[in-house]
Amino acid sequence: MRKTVVTVTGILMAIFLPISIIAGSGCASAYPARLSDLVETRWAKYLADKTVMKGGMALHIISPKGSYFASANLGPQAKEGIHFRGASTTKTFTAASILLLQQQGKLNIDDTLVARIPGTSTPYLPDIPSYDIPYKDKITIRQLLGHRAGVFDLSNTDIPGDSNAPYAGKSYLNYIRQDLKQDDHTFTFDELVGVVSTNRLSYFAPDTGFHYSDTGYSILGKIIERVSGKDYASFVQEYFLSPNGLANTSLPSRGNEQLIPAPFAEGYLWYNGEAIATTQDNMSAHVAEGNVITTPRDLARWCQLLYSGKAGLEQKYVDLMTDLKPTRESHIVYGLGTEYTSGLGPGHNGGHLGYLTLMRYDPQKDVAVVAFASGFDASDIYYEAFYLSDIAIAARQMLGY
Repeated sequence: MRKTVVTVTGILMAIFLPISIIAGSGCASAYPARLSDLVETRWAKYLADKTVMKGGMALHIISPKGSYFASANLGPQAKEGIHFRGASTTKTFTAASILLLQQQGKLNIDDTLVARIPGTSTPYLPDIPSYDIPYKDKITIRQLLGHRAGVFDLSNTDIPGDSNAPYAGKSYLNYIRQDLKQDDHTFTFDELVGVVSTNRLSYFAPDTGFHYSDTGYSILGKIIERVSGKDYASFVQEYFLSPNGLANTSLPSRGNEQLIPAPFAEGYLWYNGEAIATTQDNMSAHVAEGNVITTPRDLARWCQLLYSGKAGLEQKYVDLMTDLKPTRESHIVYGLGTEYTSGLGPGHNGGHLGYLTLMRYDPQKDVAVVAFASGFDASDIYYEAFYLSDIAIAARQMLGY
């Protein structure tokens, strides 16, 4: 089977798109059929000018009127329990984990990375060369959460060509998996941050700009492990997945953990008129920032519980996540592991070269919506993301919200 190495998980877009309003009146029993028709019609329209037809989409809504699921082009196995890669929606679990540790009195997000973990003589990051990133003594945990620390992003930026490293001018992740042919290599936090430290890479001094950084969230994953004494997946499982009944959500961390549990939506990268299957993938480079495997039902439930203050995080810490600030970039506004879409509310997007995900919750209406596509258009991911948002808003309006 032909495989494409996936290194981009940090797709993050604030989505706004005018839509035609669909009447919200009618009997609730008609909603499933009407939503199915909406999703199928809109997705068919989206594919109409494509040269590839593989890949579909699904949408799940949780609302006071009930929960509804609809899909298009995913086959008869498509239900609200179908698995897919949620990519950067992982960041909401990481941000919630950091803030839960603050809620427990075990860290302070305004501490710098060289500060000691409260009540201990242990620093947040190891005092070793591989964690000697630029501005380490000035970067705070809060700045990492909000992508305002200037941390170089290995997922989405090539190493500068003037580096002395053998991977100069290349993606470090691609270098390991493609050039060295180590597709099942298990990347670690120490390794990834070590590349940044060794090459003295940074975008800017902390708190002087905004730059989305998956590697910044890798550092947060390391902090979670050092403060809690648990590996990242175990911490999220214990405090968020198990208590909230998210039994079909997992966070693989090893290079040989490349499969998705059945039933799953096959993911495709649309590139140069070809649909390349990308479902099977090594996500070890994306732990804590993009490695989640989930289902529409689980992710919508997580979004609803998290942003309504019912997932285990007190509301004042949820409010920190949703304290949105301008970025002067395409993201428009960003909080702590949270972005925002007008008409849908706070949440997060996710992009994997096979899946594109939208996750939002409207606290005023108590409506959570998750939409994902299992075809990733490499030539125009922004328009595809806009289109998902368009469908999600139309679906809400159909239900009267």
